[in-house]
This record gives sequence, C-alpha cells and structure tokens, in this order.
Amino acid sequence: MAKDLRTYLGQLNQFDSNSIKLVDTEVDPRFGITAYAAALAEKGDYPALLFNKVKGAQMACVSNLLTSYERIALYLGCEVQDIPRVYGEKLQQPIEPVVVDRAAARVKENVIEEADVDLAKLPIPVHNEMDGGPYLSAGVMIIRDPESGLINAGIYRHQIFNERDMGVWFLGAHHGGLIYKKYKKQGKPAPIAIALGHHPGFIMGAVSRVQGIGGEYEAAGALMGEPLELVQADTSDLLVPAHAEIILEGEILPDNDHSEGPFGEWPGHYLGGGSVPTIRIKRITYRNHAIFQDIVASGREHLVVGGVPRSGSIYQTVKKIVPGLKTVNVPFYSRMNCYLSIQKEKDADVKKAAFAALNTEPENLRHIVVVDEDIDVFNGEEVAWAIGTRFDAERDLLVIPRWNGPGGLLPTNWEYNAEGKNTPRMSSAVIVDATKPAPPVVFPKRAVVPKDKVELADLASLRELNSDEKNNWQI
Repeated sequence: MAKDLRTYLGQLNQFDSNSIKLVDTEVDPRFGITAYAAALAEKGDYPALLFNKVKGAQMACVSNLLTSYERIALYLGCEVQDIPRVYGEKLQQPIEPVVVDRAAARVKENVIEEADVDLAKLPIPVHNEMDGGPYLSAGVMIIRDPESGLINAGIYRHQIFNERDMGVWFLGAHHGGLIYKKYKKQGKPAPIAIALGHHPGFIMGAVSRVQGIGGEYEAAGALMGEPLELVQADTSDLLVPAHAEIILEGEILPDNDHSEGPFGEWPGHYLGGGSVPTIRIKRITYRNHAIFQDIVASGREHLVVGGVPRSGSIYQTVKKIVPGLKTVNVPFYSRMNCYLSIQKEKDADVKKAAFAALNTEPENLRHIVVVDEDIDVFNGEEVAWAIGTRFDAERDLLVIPRWNGPGGLLPTNWEYNAEGKNTPRMSSAVIVDATKPAPPVVFPKRAVVPKDKVELADLASLRELNSDEKNNWQI
C-alpha cells in the first residue's frame, strides 16, 4: 500500500494510542477547530485532533498533527537528535515519482464539477481572532513552469474569498510566484492544483529548500522512502498526488487581484497581505470519507512543519563547509534562531558554519548560536548554559547589519507609526560564539558524573515512600 495520510495516522496511533483524539462534538469552522488546539496547548498537550462534525462541511478535518519532533522522527525512522542529518541525507538521494492510472488513484473516487464547486462545504478554518477569513494552511499548490516544463510544489497561504475563488500570497522569491509571473507576462491563466491531506513526507518535501524550480516530488519520495504516486489532473497537464485526500483544480487568473488578509503567520503576528492574485477553482476530486488536513496557523504545528525542513537543509549546507558539524536545531518555539553544534578544529569554523546557515535561510534566521559537540542543541537549557559559560559578548558576538528584509514576515523588518502605515526596512542578524577555544588551548572541563557509573544506576529499584517511612521522617 502506498504511503499517505491514513497510513501515517495508523503508524502514529500504533506508536502512541493517546496521540490522536477524536472530537465528536460539532464545531464551527470559525475558531472552533483551533480553539481545541489552543485549549490543549495551554495544558502542554498537543495531540492530533480529528474532527468528525464540522458545521456546514461534508468532510472530517484533521489538525494539530505534526506538533512534535518525535512525530517527525517516527516517519523518518530515526531519533530526534538525528532528524537534521537523516533529513538532509534523504534529500541528497531523491526518488523519482511514478504515474498511475486514474482507476488506481484514490483521490479520483469522487468528483465535483465546476458548476457545483462550493468551498464552504470544505471544513476550512478561520484560525485566529483577526484573520480576514477562512484559510487553507496545509494546501500544497502545484504549478508547472511554462519554460522548463518542470512541476513545482509549495505551501502558500490561501484566503477563501467566495464559493469558487481564493487568493495566493507569494513571499519574496518563492518559486511558485516566479512561475506565476511568467504566465501573467503572457496574459495567460496559470493552471494549478492544490493537494490537501497526505503523508508528512509529502508535506515536508513541498516545503524543503530544493535548489531551482521543481524537485519537490522527488524530495517527497526521498522522505517517504518510496516513489510518490501521481495521476493526471482532469483540467490541465499537471500531475498530482494520486493518494491525496482532496485535490482542488483551477487556475491563477492573470489580471484579477483581490485584497487579502490579515492572517496570523508563524512568527505569531499579523503580517503580509495586501493585493494578491486570485485562484478560481474549476473542479474538486476527493477520496471516499475524505479527511481535510489543516495546520494550526501561528501555533506549534506551524512552527514544527516549517522548522524541521530548514534544519535539514541547513545541515546539508553547513556540513559541506564545516565537516565537524554534529547537528542542527531550528527550534519550533523560535524559528528565527538556529543552534549549531560542532566539533571545532579551528576558531574560524564558527563563522564559516554560521554564515553557511544564514545563507541557506536568509529570509528568516536572525540569531545563530554555535556550541560545542557536548551541548544538546535540542535542549534549550543546555544552549543557555553554553552561552552563559562559553560566550563573552565583547569577543564572541558578531552583529551583521542590514541582513534581513526589507519587509517580510518578521515584525522587526518594518517601521511602525501612529497612523498604522508600516514601512519595510532592513534588520540585522547576530552570530553568538558559545564554543570553547579551539585546540590546543585548555579550557575548564565540564563537571559531570562518569557515564559508566550513570549507566549502573538501577532505576527499576526506585519506589515511593510507604506510610511508616513518611511518619519516621515527618514527611
């Protein structure tokens, strides 16, 4: 059986039976879906949520699915600390997709013709308080470059305008936006498809930093560990995932822009928006008992889904420059930061590694912290300890002026005034060298219990105090 959203849900349930919660109560798509995720997050709980009854919709909705590194490690088949290395190594071994007949494509089991398209019948959430309307947050938009013929896939934000129209917001040099401009220059609509609901490997393949236009299908295959199965779209020459839950087919209109936003983005603020191109949906195909997939915008899932692929891409790049790289963490709680652990051979390795990371993710990274190989970069306490004990601001801090921007999603890339008219600006980046001096310099050793003695500790023998013992010690 080909891997898809449902095979992953089965794998996750087998791994941890408490990881998926079913919501049988009817919820309003306006804040009702995200309210459950927000309420659980306040308690430090992040289960996947499967909503069985969404008001006005004819499908179930899954949200909050990829909220932890453990769930990423599960499908990659590795430990959490190995995610960047395994992710990066898989991307270096792309797997070509295969095309299957329509009869074998589960996403073709049901068809909604153009005259019957009504996006309101999909369980599309309004995520946050000031959002301008419902948004697709997990839709992978597929578009073919008219010059090279290559197919590009990526996740963009799509505000729903009416029963057939939605927007698409392109940021900076996103490949989808560059391709759309080629069609617009010719005065032609750009055929697109949007895939909703699939295996995490497909989702993350679509947001991986693949060089040049195209390559996301091959990256998805590498991350899934098998070829991604594709099928011919009904209304264009696009090839779309055969086992997605839902496929929206349509086109970006060349001269029909629409006001969009606001939308709560991953940095936790309402940014971006303005006038965006309009997509008109012409056909919908979907599986039996389809499950609409949502990513909780501006929540933990949004950060994990965006951060992990960037860690993998950064690992690939930095490893080539500094072979002593151990691992990378772009923490989900702050995707503007990047922690690199290295086995330092020369003091210059720190700057080489940091600049390689910054150039891999120039739009979003603001702070690069480089630590030694004995520091667990997935443990914020250890990183903070390294900064406190191995970093001297006068000597080890490098500020790079005017690195990010102008504009974009980071709030500091804008000037603000009382009238509410924001002006884009450039902002700086920082490199923090929290490493010990390179050999042969002798630096004070870290105080630790010998590892062989730690392994001898009989944790199974631990028990709680009984009542007599509590009384003896007046506990």
